[in-house]
Formats: sequence, C-alpha cells, structure tokens
Amino acid sequence: MNEVRGVIARRKGAPVTIEPVMVPDPGPGEALVRVQACGVCHTDLHYREGAINDDFPFLLGHEAAGVVERVGSDADGLAPGDFVIIAWRAPCGGCRSCLRGRPWYCFASRNAKQPMTLQDSTPLSPALGIGAFAELTLVDSGQAVKVDPAARPEAAGLVGCGVMAGLGAALNTGGVSRGDSVAVIGCGGVGDAAIAGARLAGAHTIIAVDIDDRKLEWAREFGATHTINGAQTDPVEGIREITGGNGVNVAIEAVGTPKTYEQAFYARDLAGTVVLVGVPSPDMKIEIPLLEVFGRGGTLKSSWYGDCLPSRDFPMLIDLYLQGRLDLDRFVSETISLDDVEASFHKMEQGEVLRSVVVF
Repeated sequence: MNEVRGVIARRKGAPVTIEPVMVPDPGPGEALVRVQACGVCHTDLHYREGAINDDFPFLLGHEAAGVVERVGSDADGLAPGDFVIIAWRAPCGGCRSCLRGRPWYCFASRNAKQPMTLQDSTPLSPALGIGAFAELTLVDSGQAVKVDPAARPEAAGLVGCGVMAGLGAALNTGGVSRGDSVAVIGCGGVGDAAIAGARLAGAHTIIAVDIDDRKLEWAREFGATHTINGAQTDPVEGIREITGGNGVNVAIEAVGTPKTYEQAFYARDLAGTVVLVGVPSPDMKIEIPLLEVFGRGGTLKSSWYGDCLPSRDFPMLIDLYLQGRLDLDRFVSETISLDDVEASFHKMEQGEVLRSVVVF
C-alpha cells in the first residue's frame, strides 16, 4: 500500500481538499503509475459540481502522463520505467463493439479492480477511472499507453483527454479532409484542438467562433483562417458569408449548449456533418424541425473521446508533436502544484487559461 497526497471532491459544489490517499500495489492486469503531469480539465469541475454522477468522494484528475512504477501480472507488455499517457478508454476486446471491429466505441472499458481509498478506507471514485491528481495512481494496464519519452510530460498528458477529444472530433468523427471548410464553435482547449486537427487534415477554410476575443486570438495561433465573435455577429450568417453562402462541410460544436448546437446545425452546407464534442448538462434539450433534418441531409454525430483508439492515436500524436507538426506546448497556459487546483478551476471558468497543468 502506498500513501500519497491527492485532490479530493467530497461533496457537490464544495471546494476540493488535499488529503492522504491510499493506493494499492498493482494486482493482475494493473499498473501503478507515478504521475509527472496532469491537466486541469472541465470534466474535473463537472465531477466536483456533481454533474457527472453523485459517487462522492472523487479523486480528481485524468489528463495525465507519467512513468510506470510497478506492474502486476498480465500487464500487457508494460514494464517499470515506461513513459505513458493514461487513457480513460481501455478496450476490453470482447464486448459487442470490440467484436464488430470498433474498439474505439468499447462498451466495457477496463479500469483497475482495486479501489484507491482515504485513510479511513473510504473508497474513492477516480475521475474517468483514473484519479491522477495524486503522486501515484492505479489503473488497468490497458489504460497506460506507451509513447516516446522525449515528449514533455506537461504537454503529453493533455493528449489523454482534451487534445484527443478535439483532434479526434475533426479527424476521426468529422472526417475532415483536404480542401474542406470547417467551423469550430467554442475555442477552449477542446475547440482549439479541433482547429489544430482540421489544419493537420488539410482543411482549406477553418472558422473559429467564440464570444471572447482573447480565445479567438488563441484559435488563430492553432490554425483558424477566420474568426467570428458570436456576441457581435450572428455565427450562422458569418459562416455563410465566409463560405460563399453555402455553409461549411463540417461544423464542430465544442461548447455543449442547445444554442450553439443549433448554430452548428444551420451553419453547415447541404449534406454536411455536425459533430457534437461539447458536453451538455442532463437537462438540456434541442428542438429542430424534422423537415430541416431531412432536407439538409448529411450527418449528425456525437464524438466520444474523439472516437480514438489510444494505442493507435496517442503515439501518433506524440510523434507529430516531436516532429514540430502539432504544437502541444501552446495548450499549456501555466504549470501549478496540487494545492493550486481549486484556484485553477476559477481561472478556467473565467476563460483565463487553455490548460493549467499540475506538475509533480
């Protein structure tokens, strides 16, 4: 058993606390990872606010990179010293989706079987099955994806969630290809990753939409060719004007609200694609005339974790980063300590940062 410090959300809406966490040694199929860096993601805030579920207390943190400390038996080729990004999807290989050859949709993703606990043995719910706001975390070996150790942990860890979600929304779910026109509504970390993905794919026109001019400037740095401030210009009209009245081939919604989803729906060209990657709250609903759904054709999709296969996609993205073709460092707004996580939530809500990253 290992005792470390971790960031705990004990009850809905309460500030997080730093408390001792008991982390078991790895059992069969498990890996103990010494966390080197972990990004502060909106999903962690959703957990703290009770918007995911009410399985308190939570051990927060999930966007992480680190080094394997120890492994149990049957650990899928991992060894102590391996540099890994932790994934929150570890395909089981046996569910109906995996058996159909679509492991990126695995419906029985694996996590560590042993619980991490507080000192009084209270079981913790690790965020997205990871719990990486701690010096050590226990995961299923399939969650620990080996990548090139030349990558900076602060940048590499972001691939584990936000960067992968955005890039995958463009590359995997949206199928952006050479010469396409793309609009991304919402230019936080996930939206900017979608912009970077569209640029990698060879999109000709990449339109960034947000209500914060500071975020729009960041979007240009990631590859946006045009920007629209949605507080000043109607995004649908603005997108149509840029695209000769037609709308875009792929519209990516990275906010998660009915209003912005409808903007994405109406801003696409005929037979275009809408991708929802923003996370809505459970009470949100949309109302769109069914004739518009039929008449516009095309595809309406949701992007789950960028429809990624971590064992395939994480090493590829790290290689692109090391080649200078994907600027992961630009996502890192600041590095902080565990004690600064609560303050970083407020910065994130105010739009002051793309990513605060805890370093150990």
